[in-house]
Amino acid sequence: MTDTLQIKDHIRQVPDFPKPGILFYDISTLLAHGAAWRATVDRMADIVGKMRPDKLIGIESRGFLVTAPVAYRLGCGFVMVRKKGKLPGSVIPHNYELEYGTDTVEIQSDAVKPRDRVVVLDDLLATGGTMRAAIELLRKVGAEVLGAAFVIELDFLGGRNRLDVPVSSIVHYDH
Repeated sequence: MTDTLQIKDHIRQVPDFPKPGILFYDISTLLAHGAAWRATVDRMADIVGKMRPDKLIGIESRGFLVTAPVAYRLGCGFVMVRKKGKLPGSVIPHNYELEYGTDTVEIQSDAVKPRDRVVVLDDLLATGGTMRAAIELLRKVGAEVLGAAFVIELDFLGGRNRLDVPVSSIVHYDH
């Protein structure tokens, strides 16, 4: 069940969601299929484990679903990067530009120590804006960002070209 095409078979494509003209790649069907989800987590753990991270960083919110089981499997810490106002306690913010404005991501101030070796995970790489912001935030707190890993990559949007770390993805869509 580790074949990429079999994993891809469990990702539902939903047209016109969340708005007309958008094709949404839904991992809820992948999560619901035990064997396919296990193969996905195993594959991600194989990819990420080779980088020998101290901690895995998940991006809100579907990125948490991917990162938590991979961190468990590798015996790594799991840290969340969230939108502004979602984390309790002292946080470190990072503002970034979007195609249509600005946004902010945050991390808890004690979650990552200087020189921690981290890999950032998310479910999908599209344009790369949020991942890029997360990487910049992690560098701001002194982490060594080893790479980024995704379940799905939309190759036609060129998101990996906006990232200055090694990028790994399991499933690719070229249109």
